[in-house]
Amino acid sequence: MEKIRMTTPIVEMDGDEMTRVLWQWIKELLIEPYVDLKTEYYDLGLPERDKTDDSVTVASAEATKKYGVAVKCATITPNAQRVEEYHLKKMWKSPNGTIRRILDGTVFRAPILVKGITPYVPGWTKPIVLARHAYGDIYNSVEAKVEGGGTAYLVVCDREGKEVSRQTIHAFEGDGIVQGVHNLDESISSFARSCFNYALENKIPVWFGAKDTISKTYDHRFKDIFNDIYEREYAAKFEKAGIYFLYTLIDDVVARVMRSEGGMLWACKNYDGDVMSDMVATAYGSLGMMSSVLVSPDGKYEYEAAHGTVTRHYYRHLKGEETSTNSVATIWAWTGALAKRGELDGNQPLVDFAKKLERATIDTIESGYMTGDLIPMFRREGIQPHKLNSRQFLEKIAEKL
Repeated sequence: MEKIRMTTPIVEMDGDEMTRVLWQWIKELLIEPYVDLKTEYYDLGLPERDKTDDSVTVASAEATKKYGVAVKCATITPNAQRVEEYHLKKMWKSPNGTIRRILDGTVFRAPILVKGITPYVPGWTKPIVLARHAYGDIYNSVEAKVEGGGTAYLVVCDREGKEVSRQTIHAFEGDGIVQGVHNLDESISSFARSCFNYALENKIPVWFGAKDTISKTYDHRFKDIFNDIYEREYAAKFEKAGIYFLYTLIDDVVARVMRSEGGMLWACKNYDGDVMSDMVATAYGSLGMMSSVLVSPDGKYEYEAAHGTVTRHYYRHLKGEETSTNSVATIWAWTGALAKRGELDGNQPLVDFAKKLERATIDTIESGYMTGDLIPMFRREGIQPHKLNSRQFLEKIAEKL
């Protein structure tokens, strides 16, 4: 066949460890035989980020603003052990956090549902879409160690540098730690509108929870902004669509979600979304079965897998040992980006190809061929599951495609 043409490139952000290996195999086996792939490539692997003082991450985000669509491989956010392992200049911040800060978007994560994979929470018969606020909180925090006898203050100054308020955070008798976080009304408002628009488009209710009883200024601001925007701009639209908006405390939302059938958009603050997206993904089957897209207020899209770099499998792979790594979410990052590029460019063959690749992936699993993480959960009458290694699984999808 003649390869499907692309008129505009997508921004390609390469990553780390086992997902970097899968990244190349996916392109080789599933995309490049059929698509004349055009990308603007950025290496976001940890060695290159260290070499460029992380400027490559900023450049990739700016390129996303230019071209409108990006696809990102999973990347390492280094801790102290990684600094030593990779001989880094410093403990670089999360590349995802940097990209989210520049694009100021909302991350939507949805489970990839497959017949035969029964959720660990059997009542979840409908997908739970998790919307994660992609700005601020601990991901843009400042931190310090405090020696005993020191005092930490929260000080706010006006534009001229004149002190407006000063509060004592804590007077330390012994050694301790302190952290400062922030958020922006503009970013919270964008987050709220993104959630409400997504819910209207997909005809699902919005549930949002924070801890405003404890955080009477910070979390309460989230509550006030969500409620205000909903009442002024969305209440009538929601009523007409037959859906609703629920605000309650985060612990109450968790309890409601666990006893629900699913079928809602769960809006979360940044850290809550980071944690709860892994919980929801695992409960539906696997971290490898969760799609993720960052959507900016001005319509820029960055697709990625919701999981990490699969370090344990990578070190087995380096030793020449066989791995069975689930690549479904990484495939969905590529199909999401290709479909969106095709949609924006009016390139229907590219959109159709992306959907066929998704269908081929699902059909492969539903017919009993899958990676090891899915075997314990697969129950389909008359079909015996077969465990494939990382590359064999992609080759099986290629056959189906």
